[in-house]
Formats: sequence, structure tokens, C-alpha cells
Amino acid sequence: MKIAVLGGGPAGLYFAISMKLRDAAHDITVYERNRADDTFGWGVVLSDETMSNFDQNDPVSEKMIRDHFAYWDDVKVVRGDEEMTSGGHGFCGIGRKQMLLLLQERCRQLGVALAFETEITPERIEALKAEHDLLVAADGLNSRTRMQFEDKFQPEIDMRRNHFVWLGTKQKFDDAFTFIFEKTEHGWIWAHAYQFDADTATFIVECGPEVYQAFGFDTLDQDASRKLCEEIFARHLGGHALMTNSAHIRGSAWIRFPRVTCENWFFDNVVLLGDASATAHFSIGSGSKLGMESAIALAEELNSGKPLNQALQDYQDERKLQVLRVTSAARNSTQWFEEVERYLDLDMMQFNYALLTRSQRISHENLRLRDPDWLGAAEEWFQTRAGGKGRRSPMFAPFALRGMELQNRVVVSPMAQYKAKDGQPTDWHFVHYAERAKGGAGLVFTEMLCVSMEGRITPGCPCLNSETVPSWSRLTQFVHDETPAKICAQIGHAGRKGSTRLAWDGIDQPLPEGQNWPLLSASAIPLMVGNVVPKAMDRADMDAVRDQFVASVIAAEAAGFDMIEMHAAHGYLLASFLSPVTNQREDDYGGSLENRLRFPLEVFQAMRAAWPEDRPMTVRISAHDWMGEAGVTPDEAVKISAAFQAAGADAINVSSGQTDKAEQPVYGRMFQVPFADQVKQELNIPTLVAGNIYEPDHVNSILMAGRADLVLLARPHLADPYWTLHAAVELGDTDQPWPAPYEGGRRQALTLAERARAMS
Repeated sequence: MKIAVLGGGPAGLYFAISMKLRDAAHDITVYERNRADDTFGWGVVLSDETMSNFDQNDPVSEKMIRDHFAYWDDVKVVRGDEEMTSGGHGFCGIGRKQMLLLLQERCRQLGVALAFETEITPERIEALKAEHDLLVAADGLNSRTRMQFEDKFQPEIDMRRNHFVWLGTKQKFDDAFTFIFEKTEHGWIWAHAYQFDADTATFIVECGPEVYQAFGFDTLDQDASRKLCEEIFARHLGGHALMTNSAHIRGSAWIRFPRVTCENWFFDNVVLLGDASATAHFSIGSGSKLGMESAIALAEELNSGKPLNQALQDYQDERKLQVLRVTSAARNSTQWFEEVERYLDLDMMQFNYALLTRSQRISHENLRLRDPDWLGAAEEWFQTRAGGKGRRSPMFAPFALRGMELQNRVVVSPMAQYKAKDGQPTDWHFVHYAERAKGGAGLVFTEMLCVSMEGRITPGCPCLNSETVPSWSRLTQFVHDETPAKICAQIGHAGRKGSTRLAWDGIDQPLPEGQNWPLLSASAIPLMVGNVVPKAMDRADMDAVRDQFVASVIAAEAAGFDMIEMHAAHGYLLASFLSPVTNQREDDYGGSLENRLRFPLEVFQAMRAAWPEDRPMTVRISAHDWMGEAGVTPDEAVKISAAFQAAGADAINVSSGQTDKAEQPVYGRMFQVPFADQVKQELNIPTLVAGNIYEPDHVNSILMAGRADLVLLARPHLADPYWTLHAAVELGDTDQPWPAPYEGGRRQALTLAERARAMS
């Protein structure tokens, strides 16, 4: 193939090397606008895993790079006068200029033509496209090729919030990758520092826009800006200066990070590579890694014997998913640093843990592999603070709300069963909830128990009233007599989402003609076309529904529940008042957030007044309607939570979505945790969270980082009622009690698990 590569950075050069290794007959020219020894960065960070991939692809260039590495194993976090170090992280750094020179040398060895100081105009791009079998655009995050063919690649560029500047220093920071957080008169500013050669380190300074403006970095030239950074971090620099190599940039060298994603990575014979197609924030140090590993993948496909279009399509299909995983982790890390001031008052142990796990790529058990002593100390800190004992995982730490004490932080999430008969729970409910209480979770939620027959979602949904007290009492009595678990009644009203079929008969679909019942909501907006149109509630309706909620609270006390939760999420009745999507009223209950909160707060206060003082009460909210600015946003959810906190809520159960069918949710592992984290940190209130949480690692990471206090799992508990007991076995926790009749199973499970660990 005759190939033109635009961009002489790591991705472009390594692609040329990888192609030549697979077929020396390829005619490849790399075009670079700068000189061969120009570079505007400092150090490049690569992990041991990445270097192993490079070794498999080209041992020669891998050794050339490795011979120039600076290694470190530790990560040090410095915050004011405090510091903490953890080990086992296995990273290495090399100067960007040195790396480029080595890759250029390897290209020349393999017969790749290198054309430096070559300006590529739009006309030249068109000509190269026509003259070559393949045009590889490795021309960076400001890719001219991507911009020229914007309609083909469909890029999205998200300019992130924080400002940062790349600097260097002769203070080597050779003992650890170091994060330094300094509190100044204008707020927090921090540095990412790491060695990359025998006597030099990268020193990236970062801060939020408010601090950036307050210091006047936007008005300073590069030299004045550099000197100011020296003053701020003087005590960490050991008398060394900070250096810049951005003299080619006019004005300030401070920038904001552009998060680049593209719908398409290729068209015709043009393909994007590296930062041109997707960017990963510098805080996870994976930009060069991504580009070079993508170069390997692209070379593999192009030498597979497939037609060009199929090779490029297969490259995009496979590699785009791999890159998405890294860039999603980078997005998490970016957001953590953008919101870092939320966490800077945490205990140093928890702050350090939160920083290490910020991207979700490093998990709780992965930290144990890296530095078991440090993680053990962190677990002991968590348990001691919670009133527990030993070095057990955070999920097994006790937790208390008012007079309710939980033995651990695992919660069985509310899960609709659709097995009630005329509002009455059946034996199905008894067995379902009793089994999960036996399964080791600290707290078991019921599904939403409806305050009236008209408040049911489906004909299979149960109610909580004086008539159902005997059935629920039977359950709570069993839970209290036979297990250490506590049980919570979630109380709600379906609103406009009521009068629908059982889930397996067509979720959210209206009942057959003649079987529907009248509905209430904040406004007369049906769930979908064809569903019952609800009545917009008047004051008499509000009084009646409020009294029904209070009657359910009285029934919950009579039935022996340990806790209650008011359901104000997912588009149900109370949630329909909170969201501007479903609340289009023009009276005192619509419009402003204060008005939209009015009725839900009234119901909450009436419920709290009827509920015993020593028993906790929580509220479930949808923190994000996933409908842009038209719906509830996470920032508004904080204000909603604050209102319920002021009214006496003991904790907020933070969920999202299901408000309207037009929603556009963004799913992923633990996708609702950032919302719970924001509410918890900004309001200093306990939070509960669910949402694609399915591994003990997830639970422990959330808790140890202080992002929530209780973790709810739904589907895992459907698949395994004994999820908590089995998680304890998996983690080697021998302190988790099992029901006495199951003691033999416990011993066998622990023995088999220990044997499996020994064999592995």
C-alpha cells in the first residue's frame, strides 16, 4: 500500500513502524509540520501493561524506549502539610522529545520516509487522499483533517471546565508520581508531577476557572505565569525553577482540555488515529498509549487481507469500544478534578483513596494487589470510624440512622414483583423478602407499597394500609426473629404511571379496555399516547392523597417496619410535581422549584410527624431526568435534597430517570453514583445509591471513597438472594454470620473458596 501519514507524533510514527513490520513493501511517508527535534510537551507516562503490548508488537523499539525510562512504583498525595504514599502502581515516564527521536530512528531503520517542516493545506490533504491508497490522519487533537471532513467524521468537542499549563522542572520528583494540592488565598490549585528522565520532571498545574481568574492567569504572559506558579509551589520545588517550552504559543500557555469524540473514524480511504479520533485527559496519562495501541490495531486490520473498507470498518468497530473504555475512565477522572474541592475536606485516608479510584479503572481489590498493607490500613480506618472491628471490607461496616443499626452497608433494592392480589401481598412476597433477609444484607427494601388502590402501578402491586397490616406484620416478624436484617417500607403513589399492565404483559402499557382506573398527577399529561390521561390534582385531591400517605405510615408502624421511604422519583405522583417535564401547572404548585417542592414537602412533613421519632425516614429522588435543561438536573437535585434534609429526611436515596419516555440516559457501571456523591458532599447528608452495581468491588469502592453510605443492589439479588453471604466468601471474610441452620454450607463454601485461591 502507498500510505500518507499526517502527523509525526507517537501514534503516527508507531503506525508506520507497525505497518512496515508486517509488510516491508508498504510505501509510507510521515508528514510533520514541525522540525524533527521540536516538542511542546514534557513527559509521556506508560504503564507496565502498555509496554508489554509494545514488546509483543516490536521488541526493538520497546527496548529503545525502555532504556530511556524513569520508573516509579509509588503515588504520593500531598495536601497542605499532610502527605500519604501508596505503592504497587508500576508506571514509567520518558521525555516526549526523546520518545519521538527514538521512534523516528526506528522508522528510518525500517524504511519509512519522514518529511518534516511540511505544512499541509486543505488542498494538499485532498491531493494526498487522491494520490495514496490510504491517508492516516494522526494530526492531533486539533486535527485539520477532522475539521476539513467534519461532515464525514461528525466530531463532538467538549471543552472541559478546568484550566491547566504544562511545565517542567529540575526538581525530579523521583520517588513517586506526586499530586500536590495547595490552598491559597484564592482557593485550591494543584499539580501533577512526575519524573521522565535523569534530571527532569513534568509539572502540570491545574485549577478551576474561579481560581484561574482570581490569580489573573488569563492576563499574564507565559513568564509571569510561570513565576507565579513557582511562588505557589515553592516549598515543593526545592529551589528549582519551573520551565516552559511553549514559546511558540502567543499569550498564556494555559489551556482547557478538549474532550474529542467522533461518530465515525473513517470514510473512503481516510482514517483518524490517536487524538484526532478521541482524546483521554492527561490525568490518567493514556493519550500516547491509546494512540500507539490503536496504531497496532489498525496495522493488524490493514494487513489481514480484507478489502480496505472492511478492514477500516472492523478496526473502528473493535478499537472504538476499547478506546471508549479508556476515555470513559478519563472522563470520570476529569470530572473528579473539576469537582475536587468537594473532597478536599475529607480525611486524608479517604481523600487518597478517592483520588486513586477516581477513574473507576482501579478497583478496591486491585488496590489490594498493588499495596495490601496500605489498603488494609484504609479498611481498618473505615471500620474504626464506623464502629466496626478489624480490617473487614467497607461493605461489612455497620451503619446507623436514628435508632436503626445495620450490621452492614449492603441493601436489597426495591424491586416490583407484580404478584399482589387486590392490593394484598401474597406468599410470594413473604418468601421473596424473607429469603433476601436471610441472605446477609443489612437492609431490605420492599417494592413501592401503594397508598391506595388507585395509586397502584399495576393490578399486581401491593398496598400498605390497615387491611394489609397482618400480612406485612408476618414478614417483619420473621425478619426480626430469624435474621439480623432490618426492613424498610417504600411508600408511594403511581400517579400518571398507574393503571398499566404487569411487566411481562407489556411494561407501561395501559390495561385492556374497561379495566383502567382514574389517575392523578401534577398536570394532565399521559405517560404515553393511549395511556389514561391523569387529572391535574386540585387542593381536595392533595388533601386526600396526603392523608393516604399518612395512613400508610401509621400502617407501617403497626406492621413493624424499621424504616420508611417516601418515593418521589421515577415520574410517580410526588415526582411529577418535582420535575418541570411533568409539572406544567401555573398555580402555587408549579413553575419555580420552590413551588414544585411545595406538595411533596407537605406530604413528607405529614409522614414524618406520624412516624416514630427514633425510626429513620428517607426520600428517593430522580437526580437527573436525562432531558437536558428541560428536566431536573443534578445541581437542582442538590436543592431538592436540601429541602427534604431541612424537613427532617435522614438520608437521600439518589436515583435518576424514568420521568418521561423522551429521556436520553447515559448508562454505565455505577452510573448514578456521581449524583449520590454530589448530594452527599455538598449537603453533608447520608446517601443511598443503586444503578448497575453488581460486584463487591463496586460496593467497596463506593463506600471507601465516601461517595455514598449505603449501596442498593437489585438484579444481583434477583439472581442470588444470598449475594451478601457469597460476597463475603469471595472476599475471604470469615466474620460474616450465616443463619445457624446453614452453618455447614458456610464452612464448605469457605473451604472451597480457600482451596480455589490456593490453586490459582
